[in-house]
Amino acid sequence: MSNQARRLPAAGDSLTTMPTQRPRALKVTQPVALSAVEIHKSYRKGRLEVPVLRGTTFSVFEGEFAAIVGQSGSGKSTLLHLLGTLDQPDRGEIWLGQQSVQQMTASARDRARNQDIGLIFQFYHLLPELSMLENVMVPRMIHYGVLAYWRNRGKFVDRAKMLLDKVGLSHRLTHRPNQLSGGEMQRAAIARALISEPSILLADEPTGNLDSENGHEVMRVLSQLRQQENITIIMVTHDEQIAAAADRTIRLVEGKVEA
Repeated sequence: MSNQARRLPAAGDSLTTMPTQRPRALKVTQPVALSAVEIHKSYRKGRLEVPVLRGTTFSVFEGEFAAIVGQSGSGKSTLLHLLGTLDQPDRGEIWLGQQSVQQMTASARDRARNQDIGLIFQFYHLLPELSMLENVMVPRMIHYGVLAYWRNRGKFVDRAKMLLDKVGLSHRLTHRPNQLSGGEMQRAAIARALISEPSILLADEPTGNLDSENGHEVMRVLSQLRQQENITIIMVTHDEQIAAAADRTIRLVEGKVEA
């Protein structure tokens, strides 16, 4: 099948006109930011093959805040890792805009992960030897390399400071992770995920390691940044109350999207 025949739907398209593996019974009103089509993924435990995703199909539209929910073992985190190009499906395709991730070269997937997709994890993954300002700039260091990074460091510092101010951490620029609370570390991780100005933010249980107060503060920050940064957010959570803050809930049951 040609790439033209397999394009993602544009604004105004009805998915009933797309190939049969595309989601149906859904009227598209804006461009698709990210799409999963018949995704299958299994893991091996010794000689045993354990299926996790069994034909997962859905789309998330530009500017949307979508929550993926499901019981433990339903495949939520596995799916998010696939969407973030951290892993590859056994079968099926993931589309980033109108590009098939499976048809990208490894270096193109790396660039997409560094520039187009921001990632937030449950356990922050901040570097303990760096200050908050330095932690936020790490993706720029990785992308540009040492010489180019130092030539452009001024503008990276300005954006990092601006993002830390947006998440309420302008007073913590020089602090290291062990000097911050869990909620502050997660907000710093959000700022780091946005330093490259991605179009999509993927959040894997962003409140799962926080108490209720800090969890709701992180959600407030995400909702506010979604508007300010003009981004699409896809969040995995087991918490139905947290999921209620999203525009739409995508429910996984035994590795498939529940109708």
